[in-house]
Amino acid sequence: MKKKIKSVGLASASMLLVMSMLAGCSGGGKQADNSSANNPKEGGGASGLAPYEITMAFFTTTSQTQGIPEVEKAISEITKKKINATVKLLPISYGSYAQQLNLMIASNEKLDLMVSGVGGTYSTHITQGRLLALDDLLAKHGQDITKTLDPAFLNAAKVNGKIYGVTSNRDLAGDRSLTMRKDLIDKYKIDLSKLTSYNDLDSVFQTIKEHEPNITPLVLYTSSVTPAAVMSNKYFDVLGDYMGVLDYEDKNLKVVNLYETPKYAGILDTVRRWFEKGYIQKDAATTKDNGTDLIKADRAFSFMTTSKPGYAMQATRVAGKEMVEYKISEPVSNTNQITRFMWSIANNSKDPARAMMFLNLMFSDKDIINLLSWGIEGRDYVKKSVNVIDFPQGINSGNVPYGVNQGWLFGDQFKSYVFTGDPEDIYKQMDKFNKDAMKSPALGFTFDATPVKTEIAAVTNVFNQYKNGLETGTLDPKTELSQFNTKLKAAGIDKIIAEKQKQLDAWSKTK
Repeated sequence: MKKKIKSVGLASASMLLVMSMLAGCSGGGKQADNSSANNPKEGGGASGLAPYEITMAFFTTTSQTQGIPEVEKAISEITKKKINATVKLLPISYGSYAQQLNLMIASNEKLDLMVSGVGGTYSTHITQGRLLALDDLLAKHGQDITKTLDPAFLNAAKVNGKIYGVTSNRDLAGDRSLTMRKDLIDKYKIDLSKLTSYNDLDSVFQTIKEHEPNITPLVLYTSSVTPAAVMSNKYFDVLGDYMGVLDYEDKNLKVVNLYETPKYAGILDTVRRWFEKGYIQKDAATTKDNGTDLIKADRAFSFMTTSKPGYAMQATRVAGKEMVEYKISEPVSNTNQITRFMWSIANNSKDPARAMMFLNLMFSDKDIINLLSWGIEGRDYVKKSVNVIDFPQGINSGNVPYGVNQGWLFGDQFKSYVFTGDPEDIYKQMDKFNKDAMKSPALGFTFDATPVKTEIAAVTNVFNQYKNGLETGTLDPKTELSQFNTKLKAAGIDKIIAEKQKQLDAWSKTK
């Protein structure tokens, strides 16, 4: 029997979360006990609070993190005065984030704030009882969060009537794009205006392959963001975990098996063709490399990912090369766009109230927001005007000490500085982008996986065997897609879809 390729990305990490936590965990996160004395007096000061260190885990998509200790120190100087707490920043590479987070949780390591939802794990975390319900904490210590976020986006994180995660104020809609190096587009006079769909990209990739033999035409943005996943998101609301999806064109809210749809099969045929022609990196199904790092190292031409206003400039800063985009979908807002990057409080936090106080500062304190977004003034950036910044002289994306460049992740991005090259009204554009995007008919629905957690573990195991291999073109869909679906059915995907349909139907009656 042919040995199936095992992904080390989304599917394997999700399985580890499920399998290691099934035993001994009650379903659903508990509500935080806020009866302790760890509540600030009126005015929000630190009076009456015992010292505490807040441990905050988040992912990074760059290796430029050596400047974090100074950022950590500067943030702590502010938080000691405001909430008598210091902050320990814990960056983890995106490719191993879910797995490392799982290990921290399993070993009961100290953890307060964490980014949940990565790779569709939000409902899984809740099912395994690893997140605190935040409703009471938000009411007591999260006034700036609730004042900032549209109730529709805040409530989109509700599961069984409770909120377990808070999205940052960022691009809460998304379109999909191919992000490419402008120098090679210009060098070979590639006319992007002639492209009408992603199926027209063969000529672009072929040009790069013929003239730049040491550069891979298409690489993965991260190990879990496959070309097929990006393209399928054009057509489907994945309803959190890809185990039962909703076609945007279906107004009847019918949940279907993505992997049995003709659209998905067609997408797999496309990526298989690209793989066989040598357009996609050979180790795409197992790589942990980030696309921006490969472009920075002059080893890649392009990657596919979710996009937004200003994304090309963001990618330019990270990759160190000017990037341009070809849009392959219109913007849409769905629950997954919101819940894929959430701030949650770990169930084993020793001071959930303090964690919420700091999360609230990430939505209100401009100094903290800009420290997390851009680093240290004078070292990582300099001001060009009141609200516009640039790299200091001699500094660029390749040597900046704090090059995280993820302002969209940390609280209220709309309060952060604008980097040179972006329009000064970029955040107004982003706000309009969010409001004007097509809304999924299931926006606000979050699946409660508790009734089918055994089947989800089994389906995740099948994902591990096939998904990344198929979605990078590494496995031949003509022979492997039918086997994939056969094993999905044996693992219980139909039961998951039926449960999801039941919950979606009940949810829709309340809207």
